[in-house]
Amino acid sequence: MAEYEDLVLGLLPEHGGKILARAIGPGLDGTPHETQFIRLPSQDALDAYLGDPRRDEFSAQRDRLIKRTVVYPVRFAERG
Repeated sequence: MAEYEDLVLGLLPEHGGKILARAIGPGLDGTPHETQFIRLPSQDALDAYLGDPRRDEFSAQRDRLIKRTVVYPVRFAERG
């Protein structure tokens, strides 16, 4: 699975994106195997990244390895 993620996350910089963190867990009992925090400059950039046709080139691999993908928009709290 890491190989697939490495491929598609490699497209982020072309959309102005940056990987802030990748957290790997056991992926047991419906919990995510991997959680990513990424930063993109806008919703349009996220849409372009998610719609990048090169991601479709890997769709068979994704469908075989990944049960679901969920995108949550978040903002980081300031440390106080």
